[in-house]
Amino acid sequence: MSQTWSLHPQLMQDTVNIGDLPLSRVAVIKDANYPWLLLVPRRPNVSDLIDLSEIEQAQLTTEINRVAVALKAITKADKLNIAALGNVVPQLHVHIIARRKTDAAWPRPVWGVVPPLDHDPQELDAFIAALRRRVWLA
Repeated sequence: MSQTWSLHPQLMQDTVNIGDLPLSRVAVIKDANYPWLLLVPRRPNVSDLIDLSEIEQAQLTTEINRVAVALKAITKADKLNIAALGNVVPQLHVHIIARRKTDAAWPRPVWGVVPPLDHDPQELDAFIAALRRRVWLA
C-alpha cells in the first residue's frame, strides 16, 4: 500500500480545489445545482473515519464544523447535509451540502435527481473567495 497521499482520480475529476486545512483538502463539487463541498483528509490509505487516529478524527470534526458554518452563512441554507458515504469512491471524503427547500432534489438526497449543472465561472470564483475569507481568515 502506498504511503503517499493523493486525491482519488474521481474526486479530482468531480471537484475544484479550494485549499487545504491542517488535515483536509477542501473542494467544491462541480455541480451548480447545490452549494456542495468535500473535505478529504490528506492521509494515505484511509477509507473510513475509524482509519484516522482519535486526534485526526477530532481534527476532522473541527474542520467539518468550520466549513459547514461558513457554507451555511454564505448560502443561507435551510438545512445542511453532512455525510461520509464512500460507496463509489473508497477514499474517505465528507460531503457538506447546503440544501434549500426550493432545490431540485428537496427533500430527497441530491444524488441522481437532476444532471450536474456547470458552474458559472464568475459565480464560482465569488463563492470560493467567500469561503476562503470565512474559513481561512476567520
